[in-house]
Order: sequence, then structure tokens, then C-alpha cells
Amino acid sequence: MPEFKVVVADSHARNIRIVPVRVVGDEDLEYSDKHREQRELPIVKLHPKIIEIINPELGVVVVRVWKNRAAREKVNLVGKVVADSNIDVMEAHVPAEFMREKIGSTTALGEVFRAPAFQIRVSGEAAMRFIGLKIGDRIDGAVVGLPGKILEIRGGSDLAGFPMRPDIPGPVKKYVLLSSGPGFRPREDGERRRKLVRGNTISEEIVQINTRVIY
Repeated sequence: MPEFKVVVADSHARNIRIVPVRVVGDEDLEYSDKHREQRELPIVKLHPKIIEIINPELGVVVVRVWKNRAAREKVNLVGKVVADSNIDVMEAHVPAEFMREKIGSTTALGEVFRAPAFQIRVSGEAAMRFIGLKIGDRIDGAVVGLPGKILEIRGGSDLAGFPMRPDIPGPVKKYVLLSSGPGFRPREDGERRRKLVRGNTISEEIVQINTRVIY
């Protein structure tokens, strides 16, 4: 059965508001292998006022936790936001196990903002729904946990990193003469190169699918 890493871009994520918060590890929030492997997004609890400020239309946020602020070391957690008016307005509650693994502490300084993009792995029947779709096709966002949203396929790549191109029909892999991307970035005007690329149709040989949300 195929498995894909689906990259979801939020097309409304402009002028992102970043809010400083105290990040707190919450023992009630799960952080298991399905979260580590990006098969499901963990839960992040925020006060409703913070949610209103950052306005995550997809319900997905990034919590950036400072591991060593002086050395600018940071760890990001992408999660599904849940409103909780019982927590402090300037706190972000994340799984305690994540904090112990990545930070070595259950509290730290950080910041939270609307996720401009995130990744999710799909396999089995969910992955099969992508097989045969082409660049420009659309699919129900429920396949990546976004019911009620529509995803438009923008491209993808195989295990070796060879990109899909919208102008090459079918689930093929072939050498073509290119003067622009994807697959080639000319250094001089008029430069052309023969490059190995993928066609515009998703097959089991594709490993990453790039999408954007259509509102």
C-alpha cells in the first residue's frame, strides 16, 4: 500500500501574528508514535483570546519553544488547537511528553502562531485516494484531517527528489529539456538543460504531495 507525506499550505496565512507565551507541558495531552511520525497532529490548548488574535482558520498552530534562547535553539510543535478558558491567557499547553523529549523540562518560554503550512503522513485507504490524481485536481481535506476543506494538488516529488511537472502527462519519469522550474533553475537567460522529472499524475512512486487549501 502507498504512503505519502502530504504538505498542506494555508493560502490565507499572510501577515502572521506571533504571540509570546509560556509553554507548559500538560500530562493530559497525548504524544505517541503517531504524533512523532506525523500521522496525526497533537493537541495544543490555548486561551480563546489568543486563538482570536492568531486566527488559525484551519485550526492548526505552531508552538515555537526556546530550548536555548541565547544560542537561538528552538523546537517547533505543529498541533491542532483546542480552546481552554481555564488556562492562563498567556500560556500554551502542549503534551508533557513532547516537552520532556525535546526540551528536558515541562516549562519554557516560547511563541505561538498560525501554521502557514504543515505535514501529515497518510497511508492505506487515505493514500489510495491520491493515486491517479493530477496536478490541479482537488480532494476533500478530510483525507488529512481537515473536514469541510478542499485541497488542490500543486506538485510533488519521488524518493530521489525528482519533481512532478504539470506539463508532462501521466505517472511517468523521463528526461526533458527544461528552461524553467520545477526541476531546473536557470542561472543565465535562455539556459536550457535536460533533466529527469516526473509526470503530473500521482503514482505509488511519489513520496511527497504538495497541496494548498482552497477556501
